[in-house]
Amino acid sequence: MAAPDVLVERLNRGVRKRNARWTFVSEQAFGEALELRRFRLGNGLAVLTLVDRAAPTISYHTWFRVGSRDERPGKTGLAHLFEHLMFNETRSHALGEFDRLMERAGAEANAATWTDWTFFYENAPRGALPLLIELEADRMSNLVLRVPQVTSEKEVVANERKLRVEDDVEGKALELLYANAFRRHPYRWPTIGWMEDIRGFTVRDCRDFYRAHYAPNNATVVIAGDFDEKKALASMQEHYGGLSGTRLRPKKRVKEPSQRAERVVHFPAPTPTPKLLVGYPAPAFSHPDTAALVVANELLFGGRSSRLHRLLCVDREVALSVRGSISPFVDPGLYEMWFAIREGTKIQRVIALLDKELRRLESRGPAATELEKAINQLELSFLHTMETAGGKAEQVGFHETVVHDGAAVFKRLASYRQVTAEDVRRAVVKYLRPFRRTRVEITPKTP
Repeated sequence: MAAPDVLVERLNRGVRKRNARWTFVSEQAFGEALELRRFRLGNGLAVLTLVDRAAPTISYHTWFRVGSRDERPGKTGLAHLFEHLMFNETRSHALGEFDRLMERAGAEANAATWTDWTFFYENAPRGALPLLIELEADRMSNLVLRVPQVTSEKEVVANERKLRVEDDVEGKALELLYANAFRRHPYRWPTIGWMEDIRGFTVRDCRDFYRAHYAPNNATVVIAGDFDEKKALASMQEHYGGLSGTRLRPKKRVKEPSQRAERVVHFPAPTPTPKLLVGYPAPAFSHPDTAALVVANELLFGGRSSRLHRLLCVDREVALSVRGSISPFVDPGLYEMWFAIREGTKIQRVIALLDKELRRLESRGPAATELEKAINQLELSFLHTMETAGGKAEQVGFHETVVHDGAAVFKRLASYRQVTAEDVRRAVVKYLRPFRRTRVEITPKTP
């Protein structure tokens, strides 16, 4: 493979359009087989390549730095709506043609939206790469947004909200948690949006949102798998080089006020047994404390031998299941804990046992063997996510968008391995205090 600077020089030779000229940014090797290389097109499009010959497949990810945090009250859910709209008609391809071409090529295509990002991906045989480049460049700039398309997708999203939130106890509880844990930050509204806002979207809303966020200088493309880098970049030069960037507004940095007292939400729901959802303020994903808190979560919830599963589900038999997760957000988010409680058990009993176990971890920290086991489990889980080209592309794209460094994904294992028992103890002391949390108490609704 040609050296990056030589490769870029060859690609740029004879190219007159400024938008179509490449700049080589950086490269980083990981072991003997993998090398992550970063390029930038003249219009601002970032491209990360990771050649991996393990299988004759490729994964093509397009990450846009736009999510529900980029909306405003009254227009919530627009980012998620675009996850749907982007599979519609373009000026070059009729409705349904995208899916037909993907199926014919043997490719799998999907998308996801959350607070800080929206991404679209295809996993396909290596020979499909030119088609993927052409289709993704097309819908980045040529999406058709008219009344029929917008009306149809609004109805799809409204039905999705009914299914996943309004008719789902867990979905509604999670919405209540974030709406009450945040008072100022845009994380307080749901990514899917409020129903009234979804119903009220106009074609103009959609066109304005598309022009503001769907542009090469707000996107990162990650290509991982078995492909020829020079040919891929030449094809991208052809299809993306004529696209213009947009004027990006600076991201609003909203500081959430400190919480000084526990917040409790009572949620009567059609459920046979009580449930409890707890959220503690958590650091941003890029914060140094995140690794220690992730290890703490593994100690508390990581499998059947974890502390809270043993205590609540086995020893005291007060819960049917428990789980925890830390929101991987650009700004500080929440450490969520979910408890499905046994019939006849009071919610306060579970809260008391939770607090007692957290104070035990705070005062003594984990034992050496317990800590080693938790870190080993995290390492195994992480390696599983990196087994395929799609897994590698997703992790690189996520870290590039959230941490502003796609190569940071390869530092994750080192960050876990460096966590000490004292780090865990300090993280519990700092973040898992009762007065800082918000909890949603779900009780069976009487007929």
